[in-house]
Amino acid sequence: MALTDIPIFSMLRTRLEWAQARQRVLAENVANADTPNFRPADLAPLKFDSASHGVQPVRLATTETGHIPGLGDTGGEFRTQQRGQFDIRASGNGVNLEDQMIKVAANQMDYQAVSALYARSLNMLKTAIGKA
Repeated sequence: MALTDIPIFSMLRTRLEWAQARQRVLAENVANADTPNFRPADLAPLKFDSASHGVQPVRLATTETGHIPGLGDTGGEFRTQQRGQFDIRASGNGVNLEDQMIKVAANQMDYQAVSALYARSLNMLKTAIGKA
C-alpha cells in the first residue's frame, strides 16, 4: 500500500497543493496591484468529498463498446474565482493590497498547520511500524 492510498495523507497533500496554488494566485494579484483594469482572483474553497481524497468510487467495468463509461475524471487544476471587489480605482484596478496581504497571511498559517499535521501523521505511522 502506497502512502498516497491512505485517505488522510491524500487529503493533506491535496490541501498543501491547494495552498501552493492559492499562493501563486495571491502573489499575482499583489504583483499586478498597479496594472490598469486588473481584477484580482482567488481560488475556490477546497471541498473534500469521497472522490477528492483518495477514496476511489465504484466504477462499472466497460468490457464492451456499448457499455456506458463511469464518471470520475477530475481535473488536476484548482478552480479560480473572480469576485467583484469593493474597491475599484480610477484606473480600473481592483486589487486591495490590505485584503490580499490578509489572505496571504491566512494561507501561510493554513499551510504551516497542514504541513505540521502531515509530519505528525508520518511520525505516528513510523511509531506504528516500530521505526521511531
